[in-house]
Amino acid sequence: MKADPTDQQRLLDLAAEDVALTQLAHRRRTLPEAAAVEAAEEAERQLAADLVRAETEARDLAREVARFEGDVDVVRQRAARDQQRLEAGGLPAREVTALQHEMESLARRQGDLEDQELELMERQESADAALKTAQEGQEKAAADRERAVQLRDDALADIADATGRHETTRTEVAGTLPAPLLSLYDRIRTQTGTTGAALLKARQCQGCRIELNGRELAAVRNADPDEVVRCENCGRILVRTAESGL
Repeated sequence: MKADPTDQQRLLDLAAEDVALTQLAHRRRTLPEAAAVEAAEEAERQLAADLVRAETEARDLAREVARFEGDVDVVRQRAARDQQRLEAGGLPAREVTALQHEMESLARRQGDLEDQELELMERQESADAALKTAQEGQEKAAADRERAVQLRDDALADIADATGRHETTRTEVAGTLPAPLLSLYDRIRTQTGTTGAALLKARQCQGCRIELNGRELAAVRNADPDEVVRCENCGRILVRTAESGL
């Protein structure tokens, strides 16, 4: 294939846009901000689970404290009734003795219940503190996730903007090239996954970074300026300039 040397050199502009687009696509796939969002979401899920556990424990302890308060109140009321009966008088001696024994038993029962209630209240205080910490942690995690999402979206918007600019420039450059040359370039680009042309600089293909051997160099040197030559190693179109070392 033959093509004007100026058109061949313009392939380097096209290749530069393709390199930029490839880098942007890679950046989008490996965006640190996207990984940060995933980490923030996982942290939020963990803290949400911690919050549920803390809420459950605090609620269960509150229910237990209320139950003990009810039991203590029942014992107090029974003891109060017994006391009123004793103070009213007129009871047989045996019933008085029975009431006194019952009140002693009720006092011991009340003391046991109050001790257990106090222990539960201490546990409830700790559970409430843990619940508050979990709530604060979950709120912070949600805020962290929102910030991470915003940073990711900003980064994606920047990538999209840059991609649009490079795609526009690539289209403009491609529009100046002869169709056969552009078709060959695009076919090679598909094969390499990056670009279809590379600068030959100091006898080295800048696409594969391999220096041409003597036979290859002679073939390129002897080719007409409008002859489209290719690297035997990577297949890219070799663009010759004053830097080629020919």
